[in-house]
Amino acid sequence: MSEPLNGFWAQATMNPDRVMLVAPDAEEWTAGRLHAAVNQLVHGLRAAGLERGDSFAVVLPNGVEFFTAYLAASQAGLYLVPVNHHLVGPEIAWIVADSGAKVLIAHEHFADAATAAADEAKLPPSHRYAVGALDGFRPYAELLDGQSESPPADRTLGWVMNYTSGTTGRPRGIRRPLSDRLPEESHLGGFLGIFGIKAFDDNVHLVCSPLYHTAVLQFAGAALHIGHPLVLMDKWTPEDMLRLIDRHACTHTHMVPTQFHRLLALPDDIRTAYDVSSMRHAIHGAAPCPDHVKRAMIDWWGHCVEEYYAASEGGGAFATAGDWLKKPGTVGRAWPISELAVFDDDANRLPPGELGTVYMKMSTGGFSYHKDEGKTKKNRIGDFFTVGDLGVLDEDGYLFLRDRKIDMIISGGVNIYPAEIEAALLTHPAVVDAAAFGIPHPEWGEEVKAVVEVAEGHAPDDVLAADILVVCEQRLARYKRPRTVEFIETMPRDPNGKLYKRRLREPYWEGQERAV
Repeated sequence: MSEPLNGFWAQATMNPDRVMLVAPDAEEWTAGRLHAAVNQLVHGLRAAGLERGDSFAVVLPNGVEFFTAYLAASQAGLYLVPVNHHLVGPEIAWIVADSGAKVLIAHEHFADAATAAADEAKLPPSHRYAVGALDGFRPYAELLDGQSESPPADRTLGWVMNYTSGTTGRPRGIRRPLSDRLPEESHLGGFLGIFGIKAFDDNVHLVCSPLYHTAVLQFAGAALHIGHPLVLMDKWTPEDMLRLIDRHACTHTHMVPTQFHRLLALPDDIRTAYDVSSMRHAIHGAAPCPDHVKRAMIDWWGHCVEEYYAASEGGGAFATAGDWLKKPGTVGRAWPISELAVFDDDANRLPPGELGTVYMKMSTGGFSYHKDEGKTKKNRIGDFFTVGDLGVLDEDGYLFLRDRKIDMIISGGVNIYPAEIEAALLTHPAVVDAAAFGIPHPEWGEEVKAVVEVAEGHAPDDVLAADILVVCEQRLARYKRPRTVEFIETMPRDPNGKLYKRRLREPYWEGQERAV
């Protein structure tokens, strides 16, 4: 069969006994069982007062509950708001409150952050649900118990509303307008066709990164909608990934370069103990991949190692292994549903070979930042938008990135925005000025470094540095926290207050090429 059966719901009706999801604990879920749970959740959310266009948030690990929520939103005209479970309470509270989420579903593993977020966002106890035992939350099972397993009435397509940080450090929801179409009338799995991945064809998708990431959920959801069973990992380790590929004959997955690095570090006897020949598409993105790492992965896994460049907002480029070997360093050519362009600072479109700011647009519709018209309009030229990366298009349409928003830190494939870290640093009474930036890290690519100017009367010593890091622990997710703090007598700023951050950052990169 080469064409999808109009999404997961049609497939579940036609073949309810087919296993469509393998949970991290190896429990198998058939399409019919998953479909029933999805329908129950829709009925439960509607009983809780949610109507078309409303949103609900989840703070969940990779598991069946996450996909139940994704599919429920998709067929009930709701917005699913996935929340990074590494965030701390105030960070989660901002997203829950800003999105207008009427229900929060959390896992007991994230009890402290979820409870703090629900309290700060003033979410009533009746609309807090927990997978597992969590004080102040109703059991998740209560959302489903007693609800019909039949499809709900008034089914319309919903969306995922991911939150992405801006240079101000405040996350903003990427909100796309809803349509009145039935879910079956939308080509929800067509996205994977960009990468040459076809419906059915004995494909199996391995989810090896957190589903709260935009791309990870988009790839996995698209795979499910075109008939590919999902194998979920929650705690990723390199050998476990190889084991699952071997056991389930996984054919495609979404990865980040850090995972390549750790796979390549495995001893030869472990690397050769597992059969990975089933892999057809190991698609990586989210961060630059060093040339030597990519070549080593192609040598090991073959031409299934492919790359894309995109933003949560939409648009993108794709490079097969052959493309990359022909044009080393490229992130590919524009998707069929996207267009790439390079503009100068005066909004003039540049010819091939000239460096400028990379812009993208999608032919499938636009987006806005939730409650932020200014950010929505900013950094646009007509229908094109940019996330601030600098690059060059060659005469064949291949994109080469030369730099990115210079202040953004990418550590292990995760975008980290210094303004949010600097704001946390400045809450310490001894800090009068602060800067955060990325410095080299052998595995993660970059790690967070903090430099602070100390207020008069405070000693810039190890005790103060440790105390500043404690403040960061209370206010920032672990991956955002500075690893080290150094002190400076006077922060380098111009008369208008602009910080010369490059002066602080460049000494750490001397003799090294900062990946861009």
